[in-house]
Amino acid sequence: MSLFIGHGAPTFALEPGPEGAALRAWAQARPRPAAVCVVSPHWMTAGFEVGTVAQPETIHDFGGFGPELEALQYPAPGHPALAQRAIDLLTAAGAQPRADAHRGLDHGAWVPLMHLYPEADVPAFQVSLPARIDGQGGSMAFALGRVLAPLADEGVLVIGSGSLTHNLRDLRAPGSPEAPHARAFVEHVMALLAARDEAGLQALWPNGLGAGLARQAHPTPDHWWPLLVALGAAGEGWQVEPVGPGGLRYGTLSMASLAFAA
Repeated sequence: MSLFIGHGAPTFALEPGPEGAALRAWAQARPRPAAVCVVSPHWMTAGFEVGTVAQPETIHDFGGFGPELEALQYPAPGHPALAQRAIDLLTAAGAQPRADAHRGLDHGAWVPLMHLYPEADVPAFQVSLPARIDGQGGSMAFALGRVLAPLADEGVLVIGSGSLTHNLRDLRAPGSPEAPHARAFVEHVMALLAARDEAGLQALWPNGLGAGLARQAHPTPDHWWPLLVALGAAGEGWQVEPVGPGGLRYGTLSMASLAFAA
């Protein structure tokens, strides 16, 4: 099993809404994992890196949201041994991953984890996204998930944290009508998932069928790739299940989360 989470704006930490409650209910209904491995667009590096710190700090990698958000802490432990297992899997796949024994959890990790596991008692570590994957981004993101898929056999929940839509230039005031392109893109993605069209999803940004919508929904693809990581991590024969209502906040920012199970 793997999970894709639409992590929204950093304020999701303080404004969980129905999506936060749905993540909590999803986690409560399932066995507690040995650890979570999060791939987030807020850690992009030249190559693959894996966080191996035993007690990761809470990184407030944003600004302008006020002191209440800046004061939040998510003191989950790391899991150096399982992080090393991720390094071993990446190395066996031909990558040259580096261990990072200092970096903590960015908000793409700790904000949704606050809703999944609010007691911060599930170990968490991150694997970075390569910064330059645009040419083969969809296939590389999917392949990264496939490489990490064996972690499930060791009790690790692989999470891709991003957003089905992420056009920050089109954010609207709360209560504004939905952006038509955002709703259309979410529906297009859900149709591809229902058809189990892995190739179509991998090719969607920037050149696949529906690429015009994809460019509107994602001027840059960094928040799109985590969906494909989660999809790849699900293994063969996956089924998709929505987690929560998955509405659009600020008219254009999808909060959809999806669970994948083989």
